[in-house]
Amino acid sequence: MTDDHRQRILHAAARVYALHGWRGATTRRIAEEAGVNEVTLFRQFGSKDALLDLMIHESSRVEQDAMFPLEPDNPELELLAWVTVHHSSVVRSRGIVRQLMSDAEQRPDAAGCASHGPSAAMAQLREYVVRLRRHGWITESGEVTPAEVRAAATMLMGALFADGMNRDLMPTMFTQPIAETLRAYVRIFLRGVGALQDPAHRAPRTVERRSSSTLVPE
Repeated sequence: MTDDHRQRILHAAARVYALHGWRGATTRRIAEEAGVNEVTLFRQFGSKDALLDLMIHESSRVEQDAMFPLEPDNPELELLAWVTVHHSSVVRSRGIVRQLMSDAEQRPDAAGCASHGPSAAMAQLREYVVRLRRHGWITESGEVTPAEVRAAATMLMGALFADGMNRDLMPTMFTQPIAETLRAYVRIFLRGVGALQDPAHRAPRTVERRSSSTLVPE
């Protein structure tokens, strides 16, 4: 089976699961959606559970385009590009995530697979904060504590998740356009971690590299 064929089956499984949940996502429905027979599914993936587990894992991967530069140059624009990709990923996968939340009690292992993507995204965000401090965008004399930086990162990730998952269901809560809202999230986050607004006032630093666990504790 070619990679394209395999991906077509995984995408079909994602569409069926988003509509019908774990129990309703039968191999027959998935095979019909993918345009193959059930024998092909079992030959390639072994079982329905293995197919759905792989589909969930693939769906939760961090988007490769959502990357931060090694040396920050414009934190607001860099963060805005990152949160835009991440928010779009949440929107695309919200049908699957909603089903996972519904199936969590019966399938806690599947729900655990879905946490891989958000966990990796959080690690990227924390590392970016380390880079901001290392390159002088966050001063050592600031009053923001490591615990507050961690809380700010958690709040940003939570806001992106809530917005992506619920904007279509709760229009009275999310009244501003997406682009405007994402920019506001970014600005609030940067203020929360004590980032400087004007790069002209950055303090040059030549300190040795510190570990992320020192600046942003796990």
